[in-house]
Amino acid sequence: MKAARKSVARIDQRITTFFRVTYVPVARIALFVVFFWFGFIKFTGMSPADDIARLLTEKTVGAEWFDVLFKLTALLECVIGVLFLVPKAVRIVIPLLFFHMAVVSAPLLLVPEATWQSFMVPTLEGQYIIKNVAIVALAFGIAAHTRPLKEQAPAQ
Repeated sequence: MKAARKSVARIDQRITTFFRVTYVPVARIALFVVFFWFGFIKFTGMSPADDIARLLTEKTVGAEWFDVLFKLTALLECVIGVLFLVPKAVRIVIPLLFFHMAVVSAPLLLVPEATWQSFMVPTLEGQYIIKNVAIVALAFGIAAHTRPLKEQAPAQ
């Protein structure tokens, strides 16, 4: 029984070490795929987010701004995706991600007729937005594995 526990412990150690070593690169690639892909389909005019983004734009800054803002959102998503692949860009990409998340989550409050079926029951579009919590958590993990900035010695 003791030998079996040791074997299980060794296997567990290998598995957890594997995940610890591969987490950040896998997370970076996953975020790149999601952001770049979603940004790209916005550029091509095939995004299912078009309707809800149009509603949000109409309710906030005006319909005449939709095309420009939707393309800027697409560009921002592609840039965020690429920056997640660059380890030294974490301090740049995390604030961009938070800004983006605030904008794309706004329909939950500003366009509730499109995001909620009833109290605490999101529409498919609402679910699409709420899943961003997982994206933020993934980004937190990457940020948590970022080395602190080195303090510079005072100039002499």
